[in-house]
Amino acid sequence: MRVELEKLVDLQKTDTNIRKLKKAIETAGQRRATIEQEFEKHAFSIREIQGRRDTLTSDRTELERQIAENKTYKERAERNLKHAQNQKEYETAMREIDALQKQIALCEAQIIEKMTAAEEVEKELESRADEINTLDAKREEAFKEFDAELEKNETELAAETKKREAVFTTLPAQLASVYNRLAQRSRDGIAVAEVTNGSCSACFMSLRPQMQVEVKRGDQIITCESCTRILYIASKPAQSEATAS
Repeated sequence: MRVELEKLVDLQKTDTNIRKLKKAIETAGQRRATIEQEFEKHAFSIREIQGRRDTLTSDRTELERQIAENKTYKERAERNLKHAQNQKEYETAMREIDALQKQIALCEAQIIEKMTAAEEVEKELESRADEINTLDAKREEAFKEFDAELEKNETELAAETKKREAVFTTLPAQLASVYNRLAQRSRDGIAVAEVTNGSCSACFMSLRPQMQVEVKRGDQIITCESCTRILYIASKPAQSEATAS
């Protein structure tokens, strides 16, 4: 019976690993999307800063255009002033020159503000230069590692499934049936539970001292009185000759 119990323990460990691998594979799409969202968050933050820089550059270009245009109008107004033939023409030209000069001065002040803001944005971009320059490479590396892990999980799942079939077919039919029934009934798929600190590790129910002795002996199948899972006590690793002596 000890041999069968060892097979059950091995089968349970294999099934637990299969469940873990299947879950990792099934949630791969979601986890991949999470990685993409994280990189996209960084990329969006960078694009937002670059967008502010581009807007400031565009605004400055427009202000410079307005200054050039107003200077052209001012030159025309100065010519009108020079050739004014009466007081009215003179005053009209003076008012136009004064208004245009104010517009030019306002645009020039705004350009200084845009330049100051642009310098701050450039400093911010410079401080994140390493992040900007390596973002694509880091994204590619992250997905490369993710895909390698997924491939590894799929390979391991195939091997574990094959191993399970090999172990399961060597179990007595009745014992195999009991194992399947217990595993399918349990939400976590645990049919064989280790006894730790005198308790069932699945339901945490304390075992009677006599039951602990019987489980430790391992010459028969003992089930938990609470959750009915098959119980076992893991063998302690063999001590080295030096330690034993």
